[in-house]
Amino acid sequence: MSGSLALLYPYQRRWIDDGARFKVGMWSRQTGKTFAATLEIVRDVLAARAVGRVSPWLILSRGERQAREAMRAGVRRHALAFGLAAARRPSLREFDLRAGGRVWRAHEWDAGGGNLVTALPANPDTARGYSRNVYLDEFALHRDSREIWAALYPTVTRGWRIRVTSTPRDEHGKFHELMTSAPGWSRHVVTIHDAVADGLPVDPEALRRGLGDPELWRREYECEWGAGDDGWLSRGLVDACVDAAAGDPARFADGPAFIGVDQAIRRHLWVAWALEIVGDVAWTREVRVLHGGTFAQRDDALAAMVTRFRPVRVAADRTGLGEKPVEDWKRRFGANRVEGVAFTPARRLDLATALRERVEQRRLRLPPDAATRRDLLSVRAAAGPTGAPRLVADGSGDGHADRFWAAALACAAVADGRGRAAGASAGSAASVRAAFAPRARRT
Repeated sequence: MSGSLALLYPYQRRWIDDGARFKVGMWSRQTGKTFAATLEIVRDVLAARAVGRVSPWLILSRGERQAREAMRAGVRRHALAFGLAAARRPSLREFDLRAGGRVWRAHEWDAGGGNLVTALPANPDTARGYSRNVYLDEFALHRDSREIWAALYPTVTRGWRIRVTSTPRDEHGKFHELMTSAPGWSRHVVTIHDAVADGLPVDPEALRRGLGDPELWRREYECEWGAGDDGWLSRGLVDACVDAAAGDPARFADGPAFIGVDQAIRRHLWVAWALEIVGDVAWTREVRVLHGGTFAQRDDALAAMVTRFRPVRVAADRTGLGEKPVEDWKRRFGANRVEGVAFTPARRLDLATALRERVEQRRLRLPPDAATRRDLLSVRAAAGPTGAPRLVADGSGDGHADRFWAAALACAAVADGRGRAAGASAGSAASVRAAFAPRARRT
């Protein structure tokens, strides 16, 4: 019963052996914090079951994908290593949980005797209604962390335990408070250098060079608190681009138009973002958002926007099941007008850069609604497993930065009015005007 325990580094073992009721850890990226935390959970559940006790756990992750990974790569893996691969093979069940008027995907393992381990995306609504031990995974990245904390803390009133792990963000969230000032907490800090000293086989210098961003390196790997605004788009820049006149289709003045479409099939949003070029400024004319619905409804929504704005270019996400809609739109609206964009890591970075360039140059006008602002601010730069930078979003029930990506696709489509690939960076105002000159009078 020691398969997973044998794989531990000393810093992981110190975490697992710490039996404090309230325990928080600030760990470097890629040092196995979720691995260690889920191992402690499995060991506790099996020990409770062996003596007839009940010790259920709730895992709250920052998104549905992370909750699923915590169960599959963490809980299930450890349960198998503890000798449950034969007669008591651990099976995970998935089910829909309705909370706060929305449906969330839950993942659960029943170890027997009332010892359940349930993983959910963190949200003030999903955190309510349980009475059990709680593990908050990557808590610094959770949206509405203080509201989540207020909702979940009563669940441990009757002696249950809380475990919290994360890489740091800024100095204003609940995670920062737990790590620095909350009384009664046992605290663990593991930098990349601490982990290497304990035997983790990585080359920190190679990672640092590959990341190429000193601020990200200090935060993601050396566990230093960020400056307070680590989003891909800063609050100040986004607010400077907000205009009450943006987002109103009635204000369309028959200028050159571009549409970006971010597609989702079930759990996130379908968003189409229309821009009109006025001088050298891209004005948002409409943001159409659909949650669920049929492919036909989405086709009709886009068709209405194409009819209304007669766009020069439609840049649409064709990743996964997006291939078929893009093929249909090419036939319906013209192959030269519609471009399918594959969301590879490199292309996503190009798209996000096109959006940021327009925001930084104040050449984009954004609608004033809170949901759009929240999406635009939710995307952050983080270090990937190899050290290369990647973009991540704070997922929530209201999409997964879908408005951000629709806006980025629209801005990238504007980048070249002559129809270059949608990943190109934004061109100059003069080149945009020159490209659009032949379309001054349209029929």
